[in-house]
Amino acid sequence: MLRNLNNQKGFTMIELMIVVAIIGILSAIAIPNFLNFRMKAKTSEAKSNLGAIRSCEEAYHAEHETYKATTASPESVPGRTPVAWEDKGGFSDIGFRPTGQVYYQYEVSVASATAFEATAKGDLDGDSTTATYKITESNNIEGPLEGANVF
Repeated sequence: MLRNLNNQKGFTMIELMIVVAIIGILSAIAIPNFLNFRMKAKTSEAKSNLGAIRSCEEAYHAEHETYKATTASPESVPGRTPVAWEDKGGFSDIGFRPTGQVYYQYEVSVASATAFEATAKGDLDGDSTTATYKITESNNIEGPLEGANVF
């Protein structure tokens, strides 16, 4: 039985190259956007935990008529990968404990009878530039500070 060569089905090399080029263009657009969205999701941890620290400080202030300073926890600023939470300086006294691992280092650096300032420091992109977020007793959130990339 002889095969008819004019009746073959399939894709030509040109068609395959066009499909590969289209996939490459879509990837070039989608991957940076995906990485940006991931970075934004990680920065929401800082804002959320700073809000929780503020709530804990307000509760502590209601009982003790002063705000409580804490030392930085964890000891060093985490990088691209999250680290386990370790309370090194008084966060348990105000009742704060984040769930899971953290991408930021937290601290209540200024505390008095009338005011406090809490910070969150992180280096999510691993470029040694620390992004810092701050919150005060009046619920003012600032950040990122210190020339960090804005995502």
